[in-house]
This record gives sequence, C-alpha cells and structure tokens, in this order.
Amino acid sequence: MPRRLEIILGPTAVGKTDYSICRALEYGSPVISCDSRQIYKEMTIGTAVPDASQLAAVKHYFIQTIPVTSAYTAGDYEQDALALIRDLFNQGHETLVMTGGSMFYIDAVCNGLDDLPDGDREVRDQLWKRLEEEGIESLAGELKARDPETYSSIDTRNSQRVIRALEVYQVSGQPLSSFKTGRRKKRDFEIVKIGLERPREELYERIDRRVLAMMDAGLVEEVRSLLPYRSCQALQTVGYKEIFEYLDGKIPLSEAIRLIQRNTRHYAKKQLTWWRRDQTIEWVSL
Repeated sequence: MPRRLEIILGPTAVGKTDYSICRALEYGSPVISCDSRQIYKEMTIGTAVPDASQLAAVKHYFIQTIPVTSAYTAGDYEQDALALIRDLFNQGHETLVMTGGSMFYIDAVCNGLDDLPDGDREVRDQLWKRLEEEGIESLAGELKARDPETYSSIDTRNSQRVIRALEVYQVSGQPLSSFKTGRRKKRDFEIVKIGLERPREELYERIDRRVLAMMDAGLVEEVRSLLPYRSCQALQTVGYKEIFEYLDGKIPLSEAIRLIQRNTRHYAKKQLTWWRRDQTIEWVSL
C-alpha cells in the first residue's frame, strides 16, 4: 500500500479539528497541524488552538512550538513538515493526517516552493521598523515601483507578504517575481486533499460565536501580555491587530469585536476562493 498523506483543509471555524481527530484515530495517525498561527507558543486563545481534551485524544505536531519572536516561513514549514512526515512513515505509518487552513503552508507541502534567496534578518528587521513608522501603504508603494508583478499578485494589506517581497529585492537586487518558476516538486507519497464546507450563513454564525467565545476566554488579556512583541511578524494577524487598536485607545472594545468577526469572515471567504481553483480537492459538506 502506498504511503499516503491525507490533508483536511477548509475555512476557519468549519470544524477541521474534530474531523481530523476522528480521521487520525481511524488510521492510528497523529495529527500534523498546518496552521501558520497555532504554531506560536504564546498565541492560544486568538488562534483557537485545540483544547486539552482534543490534544489528549491524539498526538499533535506543530502546535505552539515556536516563540512569537521567531520569523517562521512557509519554506521553514516545508522543510520541517517533510522531515517529520518521512520519520513517521519510517516508523510504520501508512496514512498520515494533516490539517489546517494556511494556504501557503499546505501548498508548500504539496507542491514545494521556489528556491528563493536566503533571507537577511537585519534587512527584515529594518522593514518591520519602517512598517511601524510609515504604515503598510508606504511599503506597498515601494513594492509597486520595484516589483509591479508581485504587487499585482499578492494581498498588499498583508504586511508579511509585502515585507518578504521587499526583502528579496533588497538582498538580491532582483524582484521576487523573477524567482517564480511554477514548477511542482514531486513527493514520494500520495496526497489526498479533503475540503470541509458548510452553508455560508452557518459558517459565518460559527465564526461570530467563536470570536465571542474567545473574548470570554480572555483574548484581551492574552493580547495585552503580547504588547512588548506587537511588531513581530506572528502578531500581524486577525484577532490580535484589532485588540491592539483597542488597547491603544483607538476604538472601543465593541468595535474591535465587530472587526474581528468581519475580518475573520473575509479570511474564510479568501480561503475558499483560493481552494476552489484546486480540482483535486474532494469536498465534504458538514
């Protein structure tokens, strides 16, 4: 029987955690998390990390293993996840379960990433400092001038993507788009992708309820504890940015909650739009 990686994907709050645990128990597999925010140690409530009972039900990997002060990329995840997958297959597993909603992480595991120039921590730190001082619009404007192809192909509100593109340009003198080959890397195991979906109204209600549950669980206190690290790449994400604005006195808490709900719904829509282009996904309605 060929070695097989089953990837459970879908929009945020659709129910991937419980579904993946059921599949993992069926196969005798651990769960390999593919979530670009749950991987950070200090981000628990705002990332909807699996609770204690879920973590106890089956072994999980890549849950709260990296400090928020570390810059961890999809390329890093590709290397680490493939090494783990090889080890688990060598231990005798025939089917492994991976789950998450991070499009770039999943794409890195399935298809590989282009070979980009090595990063430069000093350059990156300078760009993040500029982001704080000048705002994302200034950096996006520079990217438009330096690399219009990348500018037109990414979400320029995503500070991490903009900074990575500018970092590549400053380090190599070449635009990020010039390194994009589109070649897929072959994997020595079968990949099966299962997409979970719900009616839009139901999904949005689940998102809104989850945000309220996060508030009840202490999201404001969690974000307050991370104020010294607010410029870190890991914290440039929905649920944290809005609470930072509240703690700065820029918006009331009710508005922060509304924005988190709205921005999470927008992210879910973006996830679905991304994956609808992938004809290899088998969709399951919950």
